[in-house]
Amino acid sequence: MQKYFSERSRLMMGTAFLLFTILSGCEKDFDDVIDVSYEDYQVSFVGGIKDTIDLKNPPDSLLELRLGFRSGSQIDKVYFDIYASDNSLLNPSPVEMHSIGNNIFANQFILKRNYPVGNYNVKFNVTGSNGVNNLVAIGYFFFNNGQDNVAPALSNLMMADTIQAGQTILFSVEASDSNGLNDIEYVFYEAYNPNGDRVVNSQGIFQFPLFDDGKTQENGDITANDGTFTVVLTFPTNAQKGIWRFEFQARYRSGLLSDKIIHNISVQ
Repeated sequence: MQKYFSERSRLMMGTAFLLFTILSGCEKDFDDVIDVSYEDYQVSFVGGIKDTIDLKNPPDSLLELRLGFRSGSQIDKVYFDIYASDNSLLNPSPVEMHSIGNNIFANQFILKRNYPVGNYNVKFNVTGSNGVNNLVAIGYFFFNNGQDNVAPALSNLMMADTIQAGQTILFSVEASDSNGLNDIEYVFYEAYNPNGDRVVNSQGIFQFPLFDDGKTQENGDITANDGTFTVVLTFPTNAQKGIWRFEFQARYRSGLLSDKIIHNISVQ
């Protein structure tokens, strides 16, 4: 069985971080500022980011981001990038922030309902007067796209009914979500041998992934991101003979699970 990887772990920056207080009381009280004190500028605050942004509150769709610098900072350009919960970059190119006076730079970004639910981050970069670019701050927030959390649905399972021990098989299932495929965190299966015991691999994994990445040679999936999740599985030659049960489910980013599809295979 394949090793199963669950949620992405957050990428930890190797640079030292400092905590600082955000000026606006309606925003969260700290964020991460990267120490670039060797440069000719220094960040004083980040504004416009709350702990939770929920599109059930319409004004939340507009992020009004601000980045402040201490007096005397020498800055050429300031811009930001926004990464969604699936680590995709939302803006096709860096969003430049413009000076609004008093060493404060600002710009807006609209969050859309088709963006996935989950933890987001905003990365702020600065180009100093020396032309060197640095990542200077990272802001975090949880994004709720404001749509009802409807669990994903599975359908159209394609899987053999009878196989031989030692045989390699390909199987697939279609997944859909009313909020879009980005809201599906993963699709997986569990397997039970003829004695009814759940299959657990040597790492303690018992939920095994199906893939929608278009990597045909690795896992049999033909087209990436089309909602058809596929995997290739080889039964060992010493696999227990009899009826094996496979249970398929999809998990939504909020934690909701789809209904199960159950399929039995006779291993001969």
